Amino acid sequence: MSLILPMSAFALAASISPGPVNIVCLSSGMRYRLHRGLIFVTGATLGFIALFLAVGAGLHSLLLRYPGLSEGLTWAGIAFLLYLSYRLARDNGQLPETEEAQPPGFWTGAAMQWLNPKAWLASASGISAYTSGSATGELLLFAGLYLPICWLSLGSWVCAGRFLRQHVRQPKVLQTINRSLAALLAGSCLILMLD
Repeated sequence: MSLILPMSAFALAASISPGPVNIVCLSSGMRYRLHRGLIFVTGATLGFIALFLAVGAGLHSLLLRYPGLSEGLTWAGIAFLLYLSYRLARDNGQLPETEEAQPPGFWTGAAMQWLNPKAWLASASGISAYTSGSATGELLLFAGLYLPICWLSLGSWVCAGRFLRQHVRQPKVLQTINRSLAALLAGSCLILMLD
């Protein structure tokens, strides 16, 4: 019981704080129906849990042993974040009136977490802080707590997007929001490159 509260607090802070997946959730909420955004949320949540368990099972140790692999993943993540920031910056702020556009789906959400530096950092730091290296029970408890917390946190970003869609319908305002989010994403890449 002494681990449940700190693990839950960490999971909430890591899941609800802004990051690339959260920004896609916000954008999905603004552009598509709620249930379409929640499909992405489900994929992103399960993708994160798979990453979390893989890191806990030793993937992090493997990456430490082979720094080139770790560096390659970092650069792939940076490239992906820069691509997302470019797409956000170029968006014209026009919301689709129909559902013809293809929203990011389940598999996109799952794959995004494996390219998301924030997900890698949350996994490695959370596991090292709250579990002892070989305690599978602690790792499974942490993953079990993370699952609903992550889903609800990402889902709240989709709901925030729906709120924005209903109350901010001017393309110039949405374009400004998108460009601000793009600048934040690009800034996070700069931090990763300097680190």
